[in-house]
Amino acid sequence: MKTTRIVEAVLFASETPLTAAEIARASGDLSAKDVEQAIGELCHEYEAEDRSVQIYPLGDGYQILTRPEYAPYLERFDSITRTNKLSRAALETLAIVAYRQPVSRLEVEEVRGVSAAGVLRNLYERGLIEVVDRAEGLGRPLLYGTTKRFLDHFGLRAVDDLPKPENLEIALRTEG
Repeated sequence: MKTTRIVEAVLFASETPLTAAEIARASGDLSAKDVEQAIGELCHEYEAEDRSVQIYPLGDGYQILTRPEYAPYLERFDSITRTNKLSRAALETLAIVAYRQPVSRLEVEEVRGVSAAGVLRNLYERGLIEVVDRAEGLGRPLLYGTTKRFLDHFGLRAVDDLPKPENLEIALRTEG
């Protein structure tokens, strides 16, 4: 069997991102390096053929996903899994956690100006944030950080891939 087709089959069947090492387990003849090379070939093939799907690097792995421009066509089908949208409050809170992690509930509330307990609980239940430590001081408050699921949800490999704070105003201005 051709390596690219084995890699493609494994990625197609997976509902979550897989690392090159995980994909290599599909065959005793594959190494992580073979998988990385096959993923590169598949990406070029999909791009050259203008395919509706692409292999995206997410977290420390890869996943086959539909290209964003095809999303409106998929929204007409009930049988296709949708990502639950986040409220404005959830997105604001998540941004604070992502950029300031580790961060306490009080610090989030100080930035937002409103109570954040419910929103933090919702983000925690969705697996987008986690408790990463406890702060020193009175009551030793919980400190929150983002998770691998957060990276996957937003199509990031690492938190370092977030837009730089100094570029946010420019990014928001061009999208508005």
